[in-house]
Amino acid sequence: MPFLSQVSSRLVLTAVLPLLAAPVPASAATSRRQKPRAAAPAPVKTENSIIALPLNPVVPAGQRLCSTVAPSGLGSTMLRAGAGAKPGAGDVALVNYIGYLAATGAVFDQGMRSPLPVDGVIRGFAQGLQTMARSGVARFCIPAALGYGAQATGPIPANADLVFQVELLDFKTAAELESMKRAHAAEPAAQKDAPPQP
Repeated sequence: MPFLSQVSSRLVLTAVLPLLAAPVPASAATSRRQKPRAAAPAPVKTENSIIALPLNPVVPAGQRLCSTVAPSGLGSTMLRAGAGAKPGAGDVALVNYIGYLAATGAVFDQGMRSPLPVDGVIRGFAQGLQTMARSGVARFCIPAALGYGAQATGPIPANADLVFQVELLDFKTAAELESMKRAHAAEPAAQKDAPPQP
């Protein structure tokens, strides 16, 4: 308070302080808006049951269907369109995927950042990969004839129709992979010839 003298400021303080310290009447207190208090979260109860292994989630029925069917019998639904070139049969694709049974939705396999040779997977999966571009996500409904057929394989029964959700992260041609291998093999040799760093 630079515009008041010290005496004036003492008088103001002695007059105002008792007012600030006085209790607020009940009617004034209820008229003020108070913030509602958030309810405290309920405590989590410890669950001591054992989780059965293997842990097999089930995919809902609506996510086991495809919107289009190719002449080969492969069903597909594009969940997110990619952009650019598409892999060929001789390429290696880097994918995130989840595979489940069409009949029950039971998940039988999944992988993250999995390198898969396009011509080294079941026919339906290979056909589907060749329709995708980088960063695309698709669902493939693979009839048993394009999957494992009459042969049971691990958790996949004989004559089972399969569904895969696949995200194509990247792919490389055989020539690109060979070039990468040569560059990687030359790296350690170059480092051996380099003088030691202090």
